[in-house]
Amino acid sequence: MDVRVAKLFKNGASQAVRLPAEFRFEGDEVFIAKNEVTGDVVLSARPSVSAWNDFFQLLHTVDVPEDFMLERPMNYPPQERILFDDVLVVTGKSK
Repeated sequence: MDVRVAKLFKNGASQAVRLPAEFRFEGDEVFIAKNEVTGDVVLSARPSVSAWNDFFQLLHTVDVPEDFMLERPMNYPPQERILFDDVLVVTGKSK
């Protein structure tokens, strides 16, 4: 990973970051996330509208079987189970 130092500056009441040329983003918006534990801030490219359009066009070219993901736990009805010494639980509620 290439790590560099970027300069901070004020732009009116906002703080801005001057990115080195090799770190420039396409477009005029980026995603920003802050790790609450470490305080680290991460910038990432925001996909353009054309990228989403390309994705949806590609999606229709993929042949997905009818039974794809048919057998998943969330596709089955809730089960009754005996938990903790005769406590009957159905979909998370005690009887």
